[in-house]
Amino acid sequence: MPTQPEIELPLLKILASHGGKVTPDQVYESINTQFPQLTETDLEELVSGGANKWRNRIRWVRQRLISKGELSSPEFGVWAITPKGIERLKSSTDSKSSKTPEKKSEQYSANAPNLEELAEAYLSAFKQKLIQNLMEFTPAKFEHFCGALLKGYGFTNVTVTGKTNDGGIDGHGKLKVGLATMHVAFQCKRWQGNVQRKQIDEFRGDTQGKFEQGYFFTTSDFATGAKNVSIQKGAVTIVLINGEAIAQLMIDKGIGVSRRPVELYEDRVDSIFDIET
Repeated sequence: MPTQPEIELPLLKILASHGGKVTPDQVYESINTQFPQLTETDLEELVSGGANKWRNRIRWVRQRLISKGELSSPEFGVWAITPKGIERLKSSTDSKSSKTPEKKSEQYSANAPNLEELAEAYLSAFKQKLIQNLMEFTPAKFEHFCGALLKGYGFTNVTVTGKTNDGGIDGHGKLKVGLATMHVAFQCKRWQGNVQRKQIDEFRGDTQGKFEQGYFFTTSDFATGAKNVSIQKGAVTIVLINGEAIAQLMIDKGIGVSRRPVELYEDRVDSIFDIET
């Protein structure tokens, strides 16, 4: 199966050939032709969590290109190539022809990688990948996802209201705190732009007198004004959960995320020659 770096240029070429913007389904359909060595077994292979391994790898590549500034997500369900990505495509042919093979001795680095820094970088990229995947959900699917997050954290009687006359409330449930049980409501915004104070005020107005607490989920973040009014004396507290927090909740509770152990090794050759005196 092709590695992530090997997929980058073919993915950029597909976007360019479709006028610069494509849907995920167009990508999955077109990119297979770029790798004729892929077998049906490769295309149907699943990761331990049940997701399609090939499509999962393509989404990882998308996140790599977004972090490089060569790809963007201008709107829901759209992948777009940036001017930087187009420039890379133009220079790729020249760079290949002029590039000379490096000697093995030059390729090898005696400096071992900092595993802690690698782990932090991986975690950050993984969280961004999770958020990008959530951005591809329909609004209704994202609401059910947020309900699943609350259930995973111990909320009970979680119900997604859907298209009802509940105003800005997308769902509700119960949370046991000590001997008391709080009735909570939640709202979900699968947005790229920051949530403003207006949305928090409106959500609080919908919950006031009906619920003891509100939870506001967004794939993006909250503006300063929104954060300043989330807790107000004499009013329903609105707990703000941004994209970063959503991704962390998924990791902490294993919701849509699975873990794989990784073995690390340390060079202890010198210890062979340790002799007690």
